[in-house]
Amino acid sequence: MQSSFTKFMKNLKLRWKLLVMVLPLVIIPIFIVSGVIGYISTRQAYLGVTQTSKDDLQHMAQFTTDLLNSHYQQFQVYRQDKERTLNNELETLVNLASTMAEIQYRQYRSGRISLDVAREEARKALQKVNVGESGYLYVMTTKGRLISHRAREGENVFNEQDENGRYFIREMCEKAQNSRPGEVLHIIYPWRNAVLGDKYPRKKAVAYRYLPQLDWIIAAGGYLEETSEDAAFERRSFSELKEKIRTKRVGRTGYIFCMDRGGTFTIHPDAQGKNYFNAVDMNGSSFIREMCEKRRGWIRYPWKNVGDREPRMKIVRYEYFQPWGWIVAVGSYEDEFYQEANEIRGRIVESMVILTIVVSLVAVVMVFLASKILTDPINQMIGVIRKVKQGRLDERMEVEANDELGELAAAFNRMTAIIKQNQEMEASLAQQAKMASLGVLSSGVAHEINNPLGVILGYAGYIEGKLSPDDPNYKYITEIKRESKRCKKIVQDLLSYARTPKPTLEPTEINHLMEQIVDFAANHTDMRRVTVVKEFTPGLPTIMADGDQIRQVAINLILNAGAAMGDGGKLVVGTSLDESGKVRVTFADSGAGIPRENLEKIFEPFFTTKAKGTGLGLAITRQIIDQHQGKISIQSELGKGTTVTVILPLKREEL
Repeated sequence: MQSSFTKFMKNLKLRWKLLVMVLPLVIIPIFIVSGVIGYISTRQAYLGVTQTSKDDLQHMAQFTTDLLNSHYQQFQVYRQDKERTLNNELETLVNLASTMAEIQYRQYRSGRISLDVAREEARKALQKVNVGESGYLYVMTTKGRLISHRAREGENVFNEQDENGRYFIREMCEKAQNSRPGEVLHIIYPWRNAVLGDKYPRKKAVAYRYLPQLDWIIAAGGYLEETSEDAAFERRSFSELKEKIRTKRVGRTGYIFCMDRGGTFTIHPDAQGKNYFNAVDMNGSSFIREMCEKRRGWIRYPWKNVGDREPRMKIVRYEYFQPWGWIVAVGSYEDEFYQEANEIRGRIVESMVILTIVVSLVAVVMVFLASKILTDPINQMIGVIRKVKQGRLDERMEVEANDELGELAAAFNRMTAIIKQNQEMEASLAQQAKMASLGVLSSGVAHEINNPLGVILGYAGYIEGKLSPDDPNYKYITEIKRESKRCKKIVQDLLSYARTPKPTLEPTEINHLMEQIVDFAANHTDMRRVTVVKEFTPGLPTIMADGDQIRQVAINLILNAGAAMGDGGKLVVGTSLDESGKVRVTFADSGAGIPRENLEKIFEPFFTTKAKGTGLGLAITRQIIDQHQGKISIQSELGKGTTVTVILPLKREEL
């Protein structure tokens, strides 16, 4: 495995090696840190939401008990006021009834009526008085025998007990006998009147007064809930309170419920009034019994509602409301309980994934840029090295930094400069030797060839003068003259290249010179289909140059451009100043262009692509430009044309 990876790495480019090695070191820690942060954040979110939700349940339970207590306290005060009012009313009735009995008694004392008649009249008068819906006045003796009563007149109720087992009649008789004259006493006791159809005991308030002269205890009694129209309001308020609690939702499906210590639901959305003391959850635990026994705390149990596919875990906070003996419970299902936490976890995971992806992408881009910064100079060096390997010693590596790569580039540039200098020295020596040999050769060739060529041209001219243009042999004589002249020109070019004279430098206005040259060359037969455009920059400085040699250079380049545009085209001749303050002359044609492989050979002597060329025109042109201490360069692209640029200094430096 290791050898395969090593082999794989060896075959990668340096940039990709950096990406493969560095990216894991960046991205893996990002994923680890993101995972740890996401886990901690999610856990803290769960703990926070859990505690918040529990606090909400706690607050909801406390709020409900406070609401019940507020209602209880409010109506306790109300009942006390109502009880006080009722006692006052009953006391007034008792005093009124006592006055009526005393009036009858005074009738007896005055002799107008007998004692029995007085008692009977008083009894009849008292029976007509009602207290509330079912309250009434009644009279009994201190022995408990009822003198006047709606339903039990004549009975002895001395040992009667209320719903709590209290001997309230005996207590009334004892206190009445010990009361002060005219004092009204009060008693409240729970009573269920079966005759009236009562199912539950009701509180009954009684005011009574003792008349010793008749041995009567006159009592006025009434039920608290019947003594005022506000009783209906109390019941309605209590019903509204229960309905408000019953319809209150906790979360999506949670709710509040109340029950007494016997497990009967006093408030419940669905089971109000039902007893669930022995109800069990899905695990068989008696959770209601546990709540009734503990009264206060937390409980957690599985429960399945109607419509649920499977049980859900429910958590309940319950408190004890002592005044009514109620257990107030607030419950919520855990899946809803943790819904917000799950949503927070989802958002955290989503955020961490997006953040991780973004950071990873940024890391990839940064590592890629870093590798690009490191490898681009190396790739540039490789490109320059390949060009130098092809012989292009003018190429230089760009030194943009002071690091090791910059030092390497500078050293390589120095090396190529030395190599080029050595090659130029070798070429110069070879050229000198070649030129010496060529000079000797050209002198001999010129002497040996020009004399026969002169004779040939002389006889050809003589014969041409003797023949008529209509003669069939006339064209052969013309061909002999033309080819002889071409041979003479070849010899002359050879002599010109071998013995190019040093330039005679004179102040020259390059725009004026190029104007003359363009106008002259534009009339040449090779330029008939070519449009020549002049783009001269005005105000160029005067240069020191040999006008004749520069004219030779320009004509040669213009005619070469015209030959490259045999089917017609456009030649732009322009002048300008370059960045170093030297004069730039450009010849840009729209011809066929020069193949890349020929660009390196274009200035070599005797190299030509023309069928009748000598290959010395551009060689002589370059030689003239070199003697002017200038530079000549060619940029060409097949199918798009060629641009020749000539750079001439303002002054020629003496060597």
